[in-house]
Order: sequence, then structure tokens, then C-alpha cells
Amino acid sequence: MPRTQTADAIDSLLAHGQSAVTTDQASKLLEVPAEQVRVRMHRMVRDGWVFSPARSLWVAIPPQYRTWRVIPGVEFIDLMMTHLGRDYYVGWLSAAELYGAAHQRPQVLQVAVDRHVLDRDIERVRLRFTERRHLAELPRVRQNVSTGQIWVSSPEVTALDLAADPRRGGGVNNVATVLIELTDDNRLDDSRLGKAANHFSLPSTRRLGYLLERIERPNLAEPLREISEQRRNFPPDLLSPGSGDHGDVDSRWRLRINTTVEPDL
Repeated sequence: MPRTQTADAIDSLLAHGQSAVTTDQASKLLEVPAEQVRVRMHRMVRDGWVFSPARSLWVAIPPQYRTWRVIPGVEFIDLMMTHLGRDYYVGWLSAAELYGAAHQRPQVLQVAVDRHVLDRDIERVRLRFTERRHLAELPRVRQNVSTGQIWVSSPEVTALDLAADPRRGGGVNNVATVLIELTDDNRLDDSRLGKAANHFSLPSTRRLGYLLERIERPNLAEPLREISEQRRNFPPDLLSPGSGDHGDVDSRWRLRINTTVEPDL
């Protein structure tokens, strides 16, 4: 089949609402043996018609993205995770952006997975994966994208993830800034936050509670304080992990304040 017919077949996929094919599916579509699919697709990859985010998965590129030679990560992450057989959610700053609360556009797509997946860069798209134990137990929601739907951490899990590892959120100050925007319009619910916190470590709970009080959201901090009080005898944790064991201990949260919190809003 000539290259132009292959391109027509890819456009036909898009026209019929199908965004990706496996090598076996492409073999039938192009009417060539499976071992010839990679050769045929190589031409399409070169010309910006398709890309392959995982072995034996080929994603069609709509015309508006062909100069990119890839589509935005959120548009193909579900296709890729389904193909790899991984449970996942888009999280941290990437989730905050989808909620309109990232403040600054994330430079990578941050994804939690139930089993190991290698980080990868595909043209301008940078995918970063983090294994999360008991991922399926964490609240998440479905959001629509042009290729279908994706899993996104709930607002409450997004806040806890950012508090669990502030470095993934651009540091404590940026996390505080994101929390201000994430808590607008009653997006966070105190009851759901308390339930979600039971799946996170004590440092995450302490850190998030402290930051919520600093940005004047005491009602949201209250269920976290109750959890923290139940484990008050545990040693103090650091507000900013990796910033050194110095500073006074906040007696309310049993948190060593080793940095100054200055939200950028």
C-alpha cells in the first residue's frame, strides 16, 4: 500500500473517532503482515502523522499537532496506560492544572501508576511516573479529553500528593500558592479530605494541615488536625523535606518549620 494510502487510513481513523491502533490492528488496517507495520509506520512517524508512546501502540496525530509530531500528554495517557495494562491517575501539578490551579504550567506530565513505568520524553512531551501503593483505593475522577477520558486525582488527593512531596510541586511556597487556587470555589471538601488523608503518611497530613491554616482555610485543616492529634507522640516532621533539620517546632502540628512559607499570590 503506498504511503498516501497509509496516510488516508490514518485520517480515516481520526474521522471515525479512533485515536490509536496496535500493531496487529494496523496490520489489518493496512493489509500488510505485522512485521511490516513498523517499516510502514516509520514513514508516518517521520512525516508527523503518527507517534508511538509504547511498543506496538501507534497514535494518530490530528493535523493541528503535526508540526509537534506528538499530541499533548493528557490526550494519550489513557490510551498508553490501557495498552500497558497499568492503573493510573494524572496527579500533582498536572492535576492542579486540570483543575485550573497550577499557577504556572507544569513542564512535565506527572502520573501515578500502580506498577513501574519508565519515564519517557516524546518530542516536546515529558512523562514522569511515580509508583503509588494502593493506588486504586485513592479517590480520583474522570475528565474528558479529545481522545476520550482520563483519570485525574481528586482535588483532595491532589492536595495531599503535593504535601507529601513538595518537590514535585515546585517547593513549599509553590504548593501553598496552588492550594490557595485549589481551595477556591469550595473545590476541596473537608469530609472527603479527612477520608483521603487516611491513605497518606503522617508527614503529609501534618504538612497539608499547616499549609491550609497558613492560607486561612482552617475548616479544611480541622480533619487533618484530628488525625495528627491521634499520633501526636510521633517525632516532628519537616515542613520542607531536604531543607535541613533546623527551625522551631510548631506545637500544633508537630512540624519543624525549616523554611518560610510565602505564597506567590
